[in-house]
Amino acid sequence: MSNFWQRTITGIFFIGSIIWSVMQGPVLFQAVFLIVSLLSLNEFYRLVSKKDEVEPNRVIGLLTGLFLYVTISFDAILLEPLRWQQLIYPLFGIIFFAELYRKKKQPFQNIAFTLTGILYTVLPFGLLSEIAAFRNEYNSSLLLGYFILIWTSDTFAYLVGRKVGKHRLFERISPKKSWEGSVGGAIAAIIMAWVLHRFDPSIDLWIWIIVAFIIVVTGTLGDLTESLLKRTLGVKDSGNILPGHGGLLDRFDAILLSAPFVWAFLSLLS
Repeated sequence: MSNFWQRTITGIFFIGSIIWSVMQGPVLFQAVFLIVSLLSLNEFYRLVSKKDEVEPNRVIGLLTGLFLYVTISFDAILLEPLRWQQLIYPLFGIIFFAELYRKKKQPFQNIAFTLTGILYTVLPFGLLSEIAAFRNEYNSSLLLGYFILIWTSDTFAYLVGRKVGKHRLFERISPKKSWEGSVGGAIAAIIMAWVLHRFDPSIDLWIWIIVAFIIVVTGTLGDLTESLLKRTLGVKDSGNILPGHGGLLDRFDAILLSAPFVWAFLSLLS
């Protein structure tokens, strides 16, 4: 199978799975992204372990990530804090304590990467449930719109940049990204914000437009951040779980840093 068809089939399955999980309601969506968040965290740990003497605590990190995701997502859907959510703070402390007994060469480097992986991958995926719970109910159209805006921005940034891109956006990190592509992606995202408002007028147009703007800026920076990570580690892709597309971090890079900003904006409106 050619690389084009491999990428196409994987892309259709990838996007279809997200749309399907969102439309099925909060329980299935949270279950799907719980798996995605843990796989992404494990991918991050595997990736950074390529660096000399970096050995994040994978077991405790994954357990802490699991607890953090469940705490955030349940809090969002149940609309009340879980009584046992305070246990997340001792779990973070255990990451430090465990390094006393592991006897590794770079203990605080391991602690730093263990914590960074949780904050970089699990926290944003957990906040997707908070975005979905805007106005205190599960809103599939807002959550789906969030993904559509990311896909629209990414797709048109690539197409416009490939066609007319001349001025490099951040050549040191990503030689192919251009200012023209970014502007094209931004314009497409704003147009899509108007389309989404037409489909769901219950969310004001200005909210959709601001969400689109946040996604364009922070999503692009998220993409660049993940590229910086790979360049630092000397790898082309974060993984190979998605044939023709690389790893989960490659596909969700825009979400990892845009979700917290979108959630913060929406939370101010609640």
